[in-house]
Amino acid sequence: MRCRGCGRPLDRPGDVCLSCETANADAVVVDVEPARATLTMLYEESVLGETTITTTPESDPTLSSTQVRNYAGRIADEIRRKRPDAVFVTGERRVIRSLRAAIRYPVYRVPAAEPVQAVLDRRGEAELDVVETPPRKKIGGAHSTVIGDRKGMTAIRTVADHPNVKKVVPGPIDAGGSGSRTGTRAKVSRADANGNLRLVLRDGSSVQENRVVTTASDHDTGERVRTALNEALAEQDLKAT
Repeated sequence: MRCRGCGRPLDRPGDVCLSCETANADAVVVDVEPARATLTMLYEESVLGETTITTTPESDPTLSSTQVRNYAGRIADEIRRKRPDAVFVTGERRVIRSLRAAIRYPVYRVPAAEPVQAVLDRRGEAELDVVETPPRKKIGGAHSTVIGDRKGMTAIRTVADHPNVKKVVPGPIDAGGSGSRTGTRAKVSRADANGNLRLVLRDGSSVQENRVVTTASDHDTGERVRTALNEALAEQDLKAT
């Protein structure tokens, strides 16, 4: 492949040109399997090519924590070569969770079935605004207490970390709910007409509804954000069924 700016050959599909600094890919789709990740580079509505990154599980097919970090780090290194506007992911949740922490680009979940086509199908839609504010600065309101201690705050920060979330406002705590034996669980409710959401936390008999203000402008785009947030909570093993 050649640079679309100066025409020089690129080492790999979608790489940033080291001669003229032109970004040649605006999106990377990452399909993560336990031992193999396929990265597909896109520019507008064109597929530029693929790169494959592999890892070798030890005798136990489950990746160790060290293998997960190393695997995600290699994927992150490849993404940085592209400097995309956005990264779209599907597959192994532990690896994706580590990948999110390793890169600074907006990360969005896409369906496991035909993920590249799913991204291409969205190319004609208006992209939602991205919020660059750090997650900790997105959290605020009249109520400062969050149920579930560390896990509750992890859920709040996971939602606040999403690039299409403007603000998370913790709500009052209702201690009259039915008891739960599964520990702290979280779920994002259906979008309202303006695209905003509710993050419902449950811990024992306590329930807390937290308002989530998004960059979506209607129910349909809000639902897209809701799906991504619930996937992110699932990556943290916090999502309620």
